[in-house]
Amino acid sequence: MTARTTRRSTVTSRFAAVAAIAVAGALALTGCGDQTEKGGSPSASSDASKAPLFAKLPKSVQSAGVLKVGSDIAYPPVEFVKDGKNVGIDPDLADAMAKQLGVKVEFNNGTFDTLLTGLRAKRYDMVMSAMSDTKDRQEGVDSSTGKKVGEGVDFVDYFTAGSSIIVKKGNPEGVKSLADLCGKKVAVQRGTTSQDLLKAQKCDKPMSIQPFDTDTEAQTRLKAGGVVADVSDFPVAAYAVKTSGGGNDFELAGEQVEAGPYGIAVAKSNTELRDALQAALTAVIEDGTYTKVLEKWGVTDGAVTEAKINGGS
Repeated sequence: MTARTTRRSTVTSRFAAVAAIAVAGALALTGCGDQTEKGGSPSASSDASKAPLFAKLPKSVQSAGVLKVGSDIAYPPVEFVKDGKNVGIDPDLADAMAKQLGVKVEFNNGTFDTLLTGLRAKRYDMVMSAMSDTKDRQEGVDSSTGKKVGEGVDFVDYFTAGSSIIVKKGNPEGVKSLADLCGKKVAVQRGTTSQDLLKAQKCDKPMSIQPFDTDTEAQTRLKAGGVVADVSDFPVAAYAVKTSGGGNDFELAGEQVEAGPYGIAVAKSNTELRDALQAALTAVIEDGTYTKVLEKWGVTDGAVTEAKINGGS
């Protein structure tokens, strides 16, 4: 929102001049009033307040007029940069929700494993980045060590996906499951539930897990032959198979593993924003916008029917 201020000058002229200024001011105010009544543009604040869910937002967000979103914007088709713009499932859904709330969304790029730290430091209002809603994240626990690493978060769940195995076209190693990756080199994005799955896999001969900051880097490693597979979220894996090398680089091996919800992460203390986001997601599900976004990106299989809070396990 924009506040306008008017600077007043000191009047030192005679009474007649003062009266003239007062009359001119009154006429100006009358003119402004007439213009508004005849359809002049309302202020940004009045526009925002007309949004159906604006009143549900915290006062700080209402005043700012923007929701700052932390996201790892290198995860097509969920979020990525194309022609200099942030595009994908998450930006489209966030924009639709923002219209219900009467604010704008501002996506801020960061590596995936630092996003919750940024949320705790209040660099973001929320995190929306294909982040799986898990009990460990809800409680602020490091899944690999079981140790508390910070304040937990609440999630508003908006999609469902499991992990998938990407291999080179033709599947030269004959991979069909996570067990087939034992004793082999495997790429994965650092800090993801896919990395947790690989670490938890029981093997007679341990696999060599190679973590990368982005899944795009992991795919590049696979394409170069440095690993036999990349394990990633299903929509990302399916998109890579369809688009990389015109569909000639990769294929999927086996079925999705441990499908669960993606959630929008919000600080535990920020229940007002959490509930506003839940209401906005419910609205776009009910008015059909949600389905249109998923159809656009070919991921309707991951649709949810309601906006749950902390539905992950």
